Amino acid sequence: MCEHHPATGHILCPQCDMLVALPHLEHRHKALCPRCHTTLTTEWDEPRQRPTAYALVALFMLLLANLFPFVNMSVGGINSEVELLEIPRVLFTEDYASLGTFFLLFVQLVPAFCLLTIILLVNRVPLPEKIQAFLARILFHLKSWGMAEIFLAGVLVSFVKLMAYGDVGVGSSFIPWCLFCLLQLRAFQCVDRRWLWEDIAPMPKLEQPLKVGVPGIQQGLRSCTCCTAILPADQHVCPRCESKGTVRRKNSVQWTLALLVTSILLYFPANIMPIMITDLLGDKMPSTIIAGVILIWSEGSYPVAMVIFIASIMVPTLKMIAIAWLCWNANGKGKRDSERLHLLYEVVEFVGRWSMIDVFVIAVLSALVRMGGLMNIYPAIGAVMFALVVVMTMFSAMTFDPRLLWDREPESSHEEKQ
Repeated sequence: MCEHHPATGHILCPQCDMLVALPHLEHRHKALCPRCHTTLTTEWDEPRQRPTAYALVALFMLLLANLFPFVNMSVGGINSEVELLEIPRVLFTEDYASLGTFFLLFVQLVPAFCLLTIILLVNRVPLPEKIQAFLARILFHLKSWGMAEIFLAGVLVSFVKLMAYGDVGVGSSFIPWCLFCLLQLRAFQCVDRRWLWEDIAPMPKLEQPLKVGVPGIQQGLRSCTCCTAILPADQHVCPRCESKGTVRRKNSVQWTLALLVTSILLYFPANIMPIMITDLLGDKMPSTIIAGVILIWSEGSYPVAMVIFIASIMVPTLKMIAIAWLCWNANGKGKRDSERLHLLYEVVEFVGRWSMIDVFVIAVLSALVRMGGLMNIYPAIGAVMFALVVVMTMFSAMTFDPRLLWDREPESSHEEKQ
């Protein structure tokens, strides 16, 4: 690590653009932005061994989870069991390749790829520097698209739905999957973005003096959104990770609103059209999201009904309203209350993925409930629409630049006295 140029030991907060001087951190301590309280970096003890151990065991658990039966069901003496890899196969068979692709990508491939990338990067596996930088870029972009734990929550919800029809049990791979979900989250948590990039290549040199406590935009500086390097505002390509960028994301509000409008247009058919069809003794019963909530509530499973209602109806609706409100304020409208708006943005980013829980419930039910002429469950077009709503709202939140919320704040209050 180069200690002789001024950018070392400093970081521009990715959320509010404040220039912060990083203190010396003890193990398991983290540095927070004094203005927006975003975590800037974390100092882990054993930064190579810890994530490597978690990632290796997580991948082993993933392998075990795919080798044995996952869940099973018995109705009227007819038994059915399903392995994890059968879920996308059934979805492809039922001509819902989009849902099968979502499952394979978000639940299996993305987490596995991220874990393999962590192992390669933190252990300094001899790779060309450009390939290391490429893998690190992909890792931090894909990190939020892994949904293994959301799928697990969907499995638990599907159990409650199926208990009304028969006996439901777990197979040999259920416990390995639970362990995989916990271990992969822990592996991601133990990899600090700033440390990893410093390990790949040193911070680019910066000749101009830095003013701690002053936003980068006021000093002619920008932060690389990929590797956290501090760069001159007019340097559009980061010399370390080769990512392109500007002081603020180009047309951030316009892109956010365009994706938001798209998600709203998809949201209405997603709630009106059936998300699954239950074939019970030849009688086909289509079910919408709200009908599923009402059914579970009427059966007395109030907590599960509330979880589905919040995740599938309240969260998408409130998220759309919140994103629209953020765009309104980023355009200079509304009251100047950057701290609360920033908190709203963080909540929107965190909860957005959890709306996918209903889609995973349908995937599990469609694969497991195959009882011949007795009972079958099929996905319907509403499930595809709803999955697209979740994806579009996630993209909408990602294209929004949270630094716009802070640009109207006075320069003052956090500038350090020299």
